[in-house]
Amino acid sequence: MKKNLYKLLEANEYPGRGIVLGRSAKGDKAVVAYWIMGRSENSRNRVFDLIEGGLRTVAADPKKLEDPHLIIYNAVRTLRNTTIVTNGDQTDTIYNFIAESRCPGYDFEAALATRTFEDDEPNWTPRISGAIDMATGAYKMSILKSLEGNAESVLRQTFDYPAPQPGEGHFISTYKKNGNPIPSFEGEPIRVAIDCDDANELAGKIWEALNEKNKVALYTRVIDLATGDVEEAVINKYDAVVEE
Repeated sequence: MKKNLYKLLEANEYPGRGIVLGRSAKGDKAVVAYWIMGRSENSRNRVFDLIEGGLRTVAADPKKLEDPHLIIYNAVRTLRNTTIVTNGDQTDTIYNFIAESRCPGYDFEAALATRTFEDDEPNWTPRISGAIDMATGAYKMSILKSLEGNAESVLRQTFDYPAPQPGEGHFISTYKKNGNPIPSFEGEPIRVAIDCDDANELAGKIWEALNEKNKVALYTRVIDLATGDVEEAVINKYDAVVEE
């Protein structure tokens, strides 16, 4: 049964970073959403910045940036007919594997086989990733996480959706809920209803559902499967500091 994405988010104060991939109700558009949240000042000191073909995270105030290695990265990149979205620098790993066609048809999986979860003990934050075909709407999702907090054991799980149905998608996040350490997401990506095909409308609904204290930035992309046209929306909680 499809679940209500907004209610899921409203009931969880800290799902962390999240990805939604799916198909519009009419079936003619692919839908992508990605957001970041933060508990620390360093994690909250970020904004989304649109780049050619995608999206990156940048420091809202560069002078307050403490450790960039897990929070500054390309979050979304486009390569030919593929949109790649992840919560870390594995975006570039996937992009490079596809660009070099190292393993045609399985570049997504092969790229992520070279990566593991984040090195932020004791949370060992999962790396979540998605790739969507901009012509067919087919998509894959992945999570790389530790086995019950074991730093020596990585679980690599990939979920393949070659024929997504109109009006539905899947949601995956880094965390199950808030905690200390924060428990990783468990199980398959959650099947959710996709109720709109407008990037701004979708962004507004997700942003409203995310926890006010912890949400940081949100991005949505809607792709016309017939034409390849892309519509994007960005919401940032914090203003970027403009250095004079």
